Amino acid sequence: MHEFELINNYFSKISKKNKAALNLNDDVFFDKKKGVVISVDTYINGIHFVNFNSPDFVIKKILRSSISDLICKGVIPKFYFISGSGNSKTFSKKNLKQISKSLKKEQKIYNLNLCGGDTTFSNRLSFTITSLGYSKKIVYRNKAKLNDDIYVTGNIGDSYIGLQILKNKITVNKKISNFFIKKYFHPELQIKLTNHLLKFANTSIDISDGLIGDLEKMINRQNFSFLIKENKIPISLNLKKLISKKKLKKIYTVTNGDDYQILFTASVNKSRIIKRISKKLGIKITKIGKIISGKKKSSIIDVKGKQIKAINNAYKHEF
Repeated sequence: MHEFELINNYFSKISKKNKAALNLNDDVFFDKKKGVVISVDTYINGIHFVNFNSPDFVIKKILRSSISDLICKGVIPKFYFISGSGNSKTFSKKNLKQISKSLKKEQKIYNLNLCGGDTTFSNRLSFTITSLGYSKKIVYRNKAKLNDDIYVTGNIGDSYIGLQILKNKITVNKKISNFFIKKYFHPELQIKLTNHLLKFANTSIDISDGLIGDLEKMINRQNFSFLIKENKIPISLNLKKLISKKKLKKIYTVTNGDDYQILFTASVNKSRIIKRISKKLGIKITKIGKIISGKKKSSIIDVKGKQIKAINNAYKHEF
């Protein structure tokens, strides 16, 4: 059973009276009256991260990917709770010291405060992080408008390559390897853009499961489709070189997730303010396509101008 089938079949009905739950179809809980925004994420060893050989890197990635849910909604994260399940090996004094040190650094970077959590014994290592912020407004899912431009921040695909290197599925020299692995463990969050999103974004999501998959989730209950231009999808110079050298398909490298960049739509008349803010903040924001009528199928135009099927390589939570 797919994650959304599970939610729709068993939990949506019992949350309908709670408007702040947003029909369980967004990344956050949003109590507009009280101005409280909350997100919850769980990460399991061997599924959401390859191993626990570098506890400091893993916990950094987990925290950043969690607060990313708030950032893409236009909300500054302020507090977090962390719960962990592990044993004496995974929660050794050495590992716990590294985790604590890494969290302390992240708190300084993002002005966060640890507020609590829980610990339990388990031979399967996992973490759950609850993030909290305050705002009277957010950028929702499913608020796209026909003919909206589709934008993405930063570059896409580096994290996926980093994961493939960690899995020994791609071999590159040490310098290039370190670049991609760092992109995997240290996703670049566009927190400086957070306070500006509400000025132009009609709908938004962070790219966690994959560009196409998250784009489909962002408009999943609207009668819309999307048209993406492959050559417009932003990638780093290192990824461009690797695609050429290894003869990889660009569309596959950029649709596998773990980027945690912001994917959003905006009306055509917002292009100037987006360019101005992009330049002012020094944040790369790229227009990659448009929202089109749901009467047409979602598709991608390749570099040769040929229409190709929008393949969803997103990570799927199956039960």
